[in-house]
Amino acid sequence: MDAMTKSGLKIGFIGLGMMGAPMAGHLLQAGHLLYVHTRSKVPQPLVDGGATLCTTARGVAERADIVFLMLPDTPDVEAVLFGEYGVAAGLARGKAVVDCSSIDPIATRAFAARIQELGCDYLDAPVSGGEVGAKAASLSIMVGGTEMAFERVRPLLALMGKNITHVGAVGDGQVCKVANQVIVALNIAAVAEALVFAAKAGADPARVRQALMGGFAASRVLEVHGERMLQRKFEPGFRIALHQKDLNLALQGARALGVALPQTALAAQLMQACAALGLAQADHSALVRSLENLAQHQLDSARSASS
Repeated sequence: MDAMTKSGLKIGFIGLGMMGAPMAGHLLQAGHLLYVHTRSKVPQPLVDGGATLCTTARGVAERADIVFLMLPDTPDVEAVLFGEYGVAAGLARGKAVVDCSSIDPIATRAFAARIQELGCDYLDAPVSGGEVGAKAASLSIMVGGTEMAFERVRPLLALMGKNITHVGAVGDGQVCKVANQVIVALNIAAVAEALVFAAKAGADPARVRQALMGGFAASRVLEVHGERMLQRKFEPGFRIALHQKDLNLALQGARALGVALPQTALAAQLMQACAALGLAQADHSALVRSLENLAQHQLDSARSASS
């Protein structure tokens, strides 16, 4: 079905990277008209599905009624929204912007105020679940904004995720995502420490992980990222560089609020150590490499329990 024959909503999507491309694909597959803009080449499945390429973010906003953003960082969102030929320049009263990026909550509230002055809705809707969740349409989506705006876009969010929660006002979705990233980072660090300890002590870390999966230490991180650590599969599902950005947001917010986040600071330093080892673009499970470096011992060098 091409764009000329579709009868769905007019949806814009800006940012077609590892996460954005499959998310946009779900909207397209549901029969919506899709207008896209990205710095890189538009993925072929979106082209084949009838997505319309716009040369500017403004062009997307002029054509679409609801514009989704999925961008790396706060400055990227600001530039796409308010730069020359940005989204704001193409909006008309009654349209909506949904930012699925993970960015600064304070900046989000300022961006929302500027978009709302144009008579448009603004929702922050960061996601969790990584590339796997984006492809499977099983993302957790944490939404900040008015109840009316949330209900307006909920059916579209349901095409991309399963656990969709209206957290509160604008910016609260980003606060929730920062909290999510703190928990994930600390879990990765805990799993990495435990497995490195086991390996250094001479136990088989694979069997240790298997045993732990049946007890109170069991977690999704132990299941998925523990396996990645053992198999040395560090192809990015979520890059260390992006997790560093999210932890920096947590630490910046903590300073502004007068809150101490000591374990978050430590996790951020372990990720910085990984970046120093040239692993900034590796999966965040590669955090284990920084601990292996400190221990001078790799998981795959552990003595097998069967030997």
